Amino acid sequence: MAAKRLGELRARRALADAGLDFQGSLTSIESVTNEVWATGDVVVRVNRRIHSRLRREAEIAALLPPTVPYPKVLAVGDGYGQDWVALEQMPGTPLVRCWTSMATADRRRAVEGLTVILRALHGTKVPKELADVTDPPQLLHPGAMAVDPLLEALDRARALEHIDRGVVEELRGYVRGTRPALDPFQSTRLIHGDLHFQNILWDGNHITALLDLEFARAAPSDLDLDVFLRFCSYPSLFVPIGREHEARREDYDDVPVWLRASYPELFAHPALMDRLRIYSIAFDLKSLMADPPRGPLNSLKLSHPYRRLMATVRHESYLDRLPRG
Repeated sequence: MAAKRLGELRARRALADAGLDFQGSLTSIESVTNEVWATGDVVVRVNRRIHSRLRREAEIAALLPPTVPYPKVLAVGDGYGQDWVALEQMPGTPLVRCWTSMATADRRRAVEGLTVILRALHGTKVPKELADVTDPPQLLHPGAMAVDPLLEALDRARALEHIDRGVVEELRGYVRGTRPALDPFQSTRLIHGDLHFQNILWDGNHITALLDLEFARAAPSDLDLDVFLRFCSYPSLFVPIGREHEARREDYDDVPVWLRASYPELFAHPALMDRLRIYSIAFDLKSLMADPPRGPLNSLKLSHPYRRLMATVRHESYLDRLPRG
């Protein structure tokens, strides 16, 4: 309760700094990463960490074409420790909350609508002066040495308790052997960076907003498949605490098929599977370093990053269930 009260105070201070005269009650909105509050027609998002992810997101919002629905930015925090953004509230509910009760035809229509938005997003040019992403989800960086952060993390992973060094060596060998598949791993076009249905609003008929551009950056468009395909297999990892039971994997089995049918060029790279495996390893290894196993493999949840890495090594991951062609 105290934490919630402090969050409300931070939101009120942001609204005051924005010059938005507001004295009424605030409603907390569920979020996986930021503190989010609504006042009726305004939403304020507050980042408790000391960096400027939300300010950077507001800069990206100004680049978006009309085809990419994003809330109007009303004000942005300016100053050290003042990373917040006030947005016009958009109608709709996170698509992940609606999905279980949606008819198959509506689900497919939602995916087709997302395809239109993604094409426009992926065609958006990123200016050189845009600041880099702070702490991106994958241990990769653009350019010829893309996998160097991943290989360095694999070296550190050898020392972790309950980690099989043979598995680490197998992952390292795979990454080193397939690294040419990432060429080219440089782009001037935008990706979302955290693409899943918690970040999409649905009003019952169409997508009203694509939210949370904190990890948006210039990168190959198929990098957006990394988080998205993982979400389709582990949706409970992408919802607020307490709503995990509402995100059932079996409800998402058709989504990659529909996305591929609507956006075939996103899947067109001839070395796509090797690229996706490297992306997946780079994501899961970062998660593993942040949450090392506290016991042997058989004591861990199926969704634990070490279990996911093992599934990748054994060719039993969600990527191996992805329809081909």
